[in-house]
Amino acid sequence: MTSPLLLQLVVIIATARLCGLALRFIGQPPVIGEMAAGIILGPMVFGALAPAFHGQLFAPESLSALSSLATLGLVLFMFIVGVELRAPPEGARAQFKAAGWVGVLSVLVPMALGVAISPFLHPSLAPDGVGFWPFALFMAAAMAITAFPILARILKERNLTHSRLGQLSLGSAAIADLLAWILLALVVALIGAGAGYAGFFRILIGLAVLCAVVFSVLRPLYARLLARHAADGVPGGMVLAALFVGLFACAAVTDWLQLHAVFGAFLFGACLPRDDRLLRSLAERIEHVAIIVLMPIFFALAGLNTTGDAFVGAGMGALGLIMAAAVIGKVAGGAAGARLAGLGWRDSLAVGSLMNARALMELIVIKVGLDAGVIGQQAFTLLLVMAILTTVMTGPLLSLFLRPDSMSQARRWGRRRRDTQVNPSL
Repeated sequence: MTSPLLLQLVVIIATARLCGLALRFIGQPPVIGEMAAGIILGPMVFGALAPAFHGQLFAPESLSALSSLATLGLVLFMFIVGVELRAPPEGARAQFKAAGWVGVLSVLVPMALGVAISPFLHPSLAPDGVGFWPFALFMAAAMAITAFPILARILKERNLTHSRLGQLSLGSAAIADLLAWILLALVVALIGAGAGYAGFFRILIGLAVLCAVVFSVLRPLYARLLARHAADGVPGGMVLAALFVGLFACAAVTDWLQLHAVFGAFLFGACLPRDDRLLRSLAERIEHVAIIVLMPIFFALAGLNTTGDAFVGAGMGALGLIMAAAVIGKVAGGAAGARLAGLGWRDSLAVGSLMNARALMELIVIKVGLDAGVIGQQAFTLLLVMAILTTVMTGPLLSLFLRPDSMSQARRWGRRRRDTQVNPSL
């Protein structure tokens, strides 16, 4: 008899790849199609079209193995995100200050709007027993996130990575995500601390101790290990095993602290040397397996947590509030920061549009919130739709706001890069 897990993997991976190809065909990041595949495999589409087969394929007792694989995929993905994290390019003080303006305002403005809409959402969307402020702070964190990996890929596809706009956006996204993850960790600690404020401070102290160990002990230890045994940036089997030990240990600690394993994975990735050769090597060995095989499982499980009830009654009004807070907060906050950094209005709005991309990072955030019990299935469904729509909007808004000379410069850079690949002497 065929293992349910193997059949589940066939259906999940095939659906995710087909949806990813369809979205790539219309000029959208494939990850949007893969996220949509989760909704398709959930009760609102697959479950409605073939309820008997859907119930048999994704029977609750068969989901524990999928859940473990999804957690592994999340841990590996967030590890790579931590390794990818970079300080604002060139390290110049002016560049860091400019990225700080954009990063901070693109977090604070959507956070404020997230709190502002929470009185209207809390009565209908918060699970029983969840107070207003934990719910409101989670909504603030959900509004504040930016998908750094997606933003980087959009800039690369449009040859904008080395432009001032592109470098400012990358540095700003790194700062914004760091702030948003800190806020999310505080919210999850508040929810997970069943013993009240004493439990909350215990979690915070544990997290502070872990950060101290990671950056004062593990960081120099692994830097020496990589410098001695992987000087070319390509770790061998033993070094790679040592990296996995550190990764899973940090993820286990944050899981034990009642936060989430993704926090430890991100911290460990962030503590490794900022070496592009190491990043390429780890991406080649880890990211493809995580993205192609494991993350679609996460999308499918997320889709199983969606519900059509989210759009009944006042649900569409709630979705409208969430979309307004998410889009206005990110675009206006990012644009205001870019203006303070000295960019023109059109380039500033282009930066704000890039900061509005949420994609997979938002899905991770809301799954953390669902697992922590701070939101229920209805809020999860609405926030998932928001994550997809805001990322779909990014490309068209960027094209709308980019100045013609910025696009011409990007095309010239793209041609020069292709010529350099053909003739390295250029």
